Amino acid sequence: MEKDYGKLAEDNFKKGYNCAQSVCLAFVKETGLSEDVILKLSSSFGGGMGRMREVCGAVSAMFIIAGILKGYNAPNDDEAKTAHYKLIQTLAEEFKARHNSIICRELLGLEKADGEDFSFVPSKRTEKYYSERPCENFVRTAAEIISKELM
Repeated sequence: MEKDYGKLAEDNFKKGYNCAQSVCLAFVKETGLSEDVILKLSSSFGGGMGRMREVCGAVSAMFIIAGILKGYNAPNDDEAKTAHYKLIQTLAEEFKARHNSIICRELLGLEKADGEDFSFVPSKRTEKYYSERPCENFVRTAAEIISKELM
């Protein structure tokens, strides 16, 4: 039976993990890392990178998993870098094709006034939060894209 990575990511999000953690945790066995390490590694990317509402945490998680599974480690291997960057752009484009953006604030319909910062205090996970936020869809999409492209 094939693993439903999208459902795993969605379930992780419903447990309270941030978007990046939810996706990364769905692939923890495939990475060979411990849950503790994968959760800490991805913890900074929630809320569009520390709640700055920049690149969506689910998208960042796609890149983290792609790096662990298909990344390069030789600084002068231009062929491997090129192939990896192409993969990253492919992942981003597929996500963008489904949701029109990879930017957290755009995905959530938030606007930021000049000079205004988004709060660094995470939103409480309540029934209202889950009913208003589309993030479950984003973590599902990211996990589905990874499983299709990398598994």
